[in-house]
Amino acid sequence: MVNKNSYFYIVLITLVATLGGLLFGYDTAVISGAEGSLQAYFSEGLGLSSLVHGITVSSALIGCIIGGFISGYFATNFGRKYSLIIAAVLFLISALGSAFPEFLFFTQGEPSYALLITFNIYRIIGGIGVGLASAISPMYIGEMAPPKIRGTLVSLNQFAIIFGMLVVYFVNWGIAKGQTMEWLNDIGWRYMFLSEAIPAILFLVLLFTVPETPRYLVSKNQDEKAMTVLSRIYEKTMAKATMFEIKASFNENNKSKAKLFTFGKKIVVIGILLSVFQQFVGINVALYYAPRIFESMGAARDASMFQTIIMGLVNVVFTLLAIFTVDKFGRKPLLIIGSVGMTVGMFGVAAMAFSNKIGVATLVFIIIYTASFMMSWGPVVWVLISEIFPNRVRAQAVAIAVAAQWAANYFISSTYPAMMEVSGGMTYSFYGIMSLLSALFIWKFVPETKGRSLEELEKILVDSQKKDEDVA
Repeated sequence: MVNKNSYFYIVLITLVATLGGLLFGYDTAVISGAEGSLQAYFSEGLGLSSLVHGITVSSALIGCIIGGFISGYFATNFGRKYSLIIAAVLFLISALGSAFPEFLFFTQGEPSYALLITFNIYRIIGGIGVGLASAISPMYIGEMAPPKIRGTLVSLNQFAIIFGMLVVYFVNWGIAKGQTMEWLNDIGWRYMFLSEAIPAILFLVLLFTVPETPRYLVSKNQDEKAMTVLSRIYEKTMAKATMFEIKASFNENNKSKAKLFTFGKKIVVIGILLSVFQQFVGINVALYYAPRIFESMGAARDASMFQTIIMGLVNVVFTLLAIFTVDKFGRKPLLIIGSVGMTVGMFGVAAMAFSNKIGVATLVFIIIYTASFMMSWGPVVWVLISEIFPNRVRAQAVAIAVAAQWAANYFISSTYPAMMEVSGGMTYSFYGIMSLLSALFIWKFVPETKGRSLEELEKILVDSQKKDEDVA
């Protein structure tokens, strides 16, 4: 049983960890307001193709892939807490460098190929921070949270991601409102990137106030410190029982360091496919290119950003729906319902594109699609990734899953402009097909994890793997 006086403590440290999610959302969505100005400043100024522009818009994702891939090493060797501190520093460097890439080496207002490369390097640095935070923030929360509220607390990280996106939509809109395109293309986009420094500094400072997770501490033979943390969360008897379960999960058959496939390949593949489907349904196309999509509907630049804010508010509301239901209804029902809604939304957008009737109906279908994602695949995938992997391979497996997620994200986002030049209807139909396949995948392969401790889930997965081996 959780100590009643500890709920505030648990929520408090969860909120600190979710600032990593907020910065994840802020960093990935800040580009939505700036991408048009970046195209004018760099691509058009240097005579570059739409493919180069797509790569520039998505360059942070290269860092996200790197950050996701190395997150296992950092989480295992430096701990969950100090890995997040490193991520916060990277966010700060990226915010300052992306705003003023000319610093030290170039003249402001004079675009060049070298300056474009420098800008992309700063965006990649921020992306590494995003990759680390995207893997380790939910891992940290999942390892700290009691089983009955773990889904809710990990889902708060997705809420923070969406809230970060909403905040930056308001920031971008506020910066753009009433300004000329010339000013935005020269100065405004810099303020958009610079604004990220504020939450980055807050995240960095607050991280020094939270503890390391008990599961990481046990893995480093710091049992006394682990017990101190558990005692802040659970009543005495439950704290001891949880400590016993954690130690048993590390000690059992632990004569040598566990390898990635110690518990079988199936669960790792499920984690990877969860991540890939979350991106192949096309969500980040809607997030990165939202203003441009609304501009194609005939909206002016500042009006398109305002419509993006409306979409952001819808995202927040439906993410809250997931937070309040994930520990009641379970993970699988929410994911399947969300997949159906995304399928309807994307095929609706595709139909509008094929018929060349881009209007209010398109906005409605986009809202149906994003609302369905936010109440399901947005938060719930992060919940599952934080809990389906056994203790001894969690850092490694989460790293692989998150790296796969960012690789899929990069592929989808960077190919979007070129795909749209071929056929908008075909592009959105592809995302609709992926949404339909995601429902079938969840129904057939993904286990329900609601209400079980991480150690209970580990035992269930081990038993399931043994059954699969016996059948084979």
